[in-house]
Amino acid sequence: MPDAAKLGAIIGVVTVSDRAAAGVYKDESGPAIVAFLERVVTTPVAIVKRIIPDGFESVRDCLIDLADNEGCDLIFTTGGTGPSPRDVTPEATEAAAPRLLPGFGELMRAESLNHVPTAILSRQVAAHRGKCLIVNLPGKPAAIDVCLYAVFPAVPYCLDLLGAARIETDPAILSSFRPKS
Repeated sequence: MPDAAKLGAIIGVVTVSDRAAAGVYKDESGPAIVAFLERVVTTPVAIVKRIIPDGFESVRDCLIDLADNEGCDLIFTTGGTGPSPRDVTPEATEAAAPRLLPGFGELMRAESLNHVPTAILSRQVAAHRGKCLIVNLPGKPAAIDVCLYAVFPAVPYCLDLLGAARIETDPAILSSFRPKS
């Protein structure tokens, strides 16, 4: 496991896609998450990337491994949140991290509805496994930015409450909220 004290926060980025995992097409969603983090987060972070096929066990086991063995403080998944039969990322997330934080999904859907009427089909959830916050994001890069700009202001304080590594954001791009001491 990486030494979190030296690296700062450890963030997992998991692309859930049969086709990307098989190399049929290039993953654009995972890099969109990384690009957002590079724009917004000012503290040192280590990013652990995975591309895995859709499936309950593959997603659940990847999330558990990233939280428990890689020491991730924060994990973002992309893909597998729609209504099709292979889209089971939310169920796998809940199996790996049964303590749900429903406000994340509610806000992402509400914000996405300002852009597309099909946002009501999205089933993103957020939960935590110990000190690790897990947030499901949609599979399209433009939707990822919409959702991250909506929920990320609460992420640093949530990590504080969970006992995870502290992260800071560039207030010129995105102000995170922490109560005044």
